[in-house]
Amino acid sequence: MKNKRFAIVLDTRRCIDCKACTVACKAENDVPLGSENYRNWVGEEKLRGQYPNLGQSFTPCQCQHCGNPPCAHVCPTKATEVNQDGIVHVVADKCIGCKYCMTACPYNARYYNEEIEAVDKCTFCTHRVYAGREPACVETCPTKVRVFGDLNDPSSEVSKLLTKYPSRVLKESQGTKPYLIYII
Repeated sequence: MKNKRFAIVLDTRRCIDCKACTVACKAENDVPLGSENYRNWVGEEKLRGQYPNLGQSFTPCQCQHCGNPPCAHVCPTKATEVNQDGIVHVVADKCIGCKYCMTACPYNARYYNEEIEAVDKCTFCTHRVYAGREPACVETCPTKVRVFGDLNDPSSEVSKLLTKYPSRVLKESQGTKPYLIYII
């Protein structure tokens, strides 16, 4: 049986910067509410068009769950692991808080969580995924910017979207092989 390869495909044209994904993630994953830390966020807006026909675009972002994760390569205690489905996660009990992984991540997708005394990041809500649910950010998005699924399943919605539309990844030149994929 072939392993799954989880990914999120994002159609940023649908993003309205409501931040429902960010709020849902913080609530679902006990990210300290008073902190400046996030497991996911909506990137800076870009204006498009010409006056008076202007629009805005936003770039939702989070851990890219890289196929070649630099964060895992630099971790001296091997606290950053990649599971059989390609999900990159931090084993808090192994983390010594050196923050090398934070420096190595070209997406700035990690933060030090004072409450657990370890580096923290998006996990694609594995506790939900393995219970048959979508990650909180995907489930809560009112405009369905994010689609989660298995790239190894040609009948999955993510596979169908990538067959139908051209796509890109962030910072492709870094060689990280990210699995957050953006529809162009």
